[in-house]
Amino acid sequence: MKQFPSPRIVATHLHYNNIPKSIFKNKAKVLVLFRNPKDAAASFFHFHNNAPSIPSYNSWDEFFSAFMDGQVAWGSYFDQAVTWNKHIDDENVFILTYEELKEDLLAGVKRIAEFFGFAATAEQIKSIASRAAFQAVRARSQETHGVAGPLLFRKGVVGDWKSLFDEAQSQAMEAKFEECLAGTKLGAKLTYDVYCEA
Repeated sequence: MKQFPSPRIVATHLHYNNIPKSIFKNKAKVLVLFRNPKDAAASFFHFHNNAPSIPSYNSWDEFFSAFMDGQVAWGSYFDQAVTWNKHIDDENVFILTYEELKEDLLAGVKRIAEFFGFAATAEQIKSIASRAAFQAVRARSQETHGVAGPLLFRKGVVGDWKSLFDEAQSQAMEAKFEECLAGTKLGAKLTYDVYCEA
């Protein structure tokens, strides 16, 4: 990382506990992006079954059990969420949801720019948002991410979980969400009742 030009921008799926403590000690700014747990699981299922370097699953049911137990690549969604929720009010942490960006990308880009201290004009915000829209990113994914591009940027829709979850799985996810995130700031931010109920 020291060889990267400053300011350094690093993207990672590392759990909070695995991020070098110097990041937080030095007050580096950390943008954390969360997606509702059902769409995160659905997207991750397709990723697992298409990416050659991580295990695949014989069925959605098999993957769902592994996801709920945190036995998937990069670990438990809920462990990540619980840990980041403890830092939601940290000065140098900004938590944003995928759903917020889908609803109003311009506002999301503006908030991100402000968090990082960039003075962006309305025209710059508009330009960045047009290039950051899912379809635009997907169209350039092979160029920007090589063969993994199409695997990373599959559909980008909110609510795709409905094509996979059965009623028992929906109830299990809701119970897990209640157990881990009910009454928390991150739980409220994820608006489970809006995005995860049929």
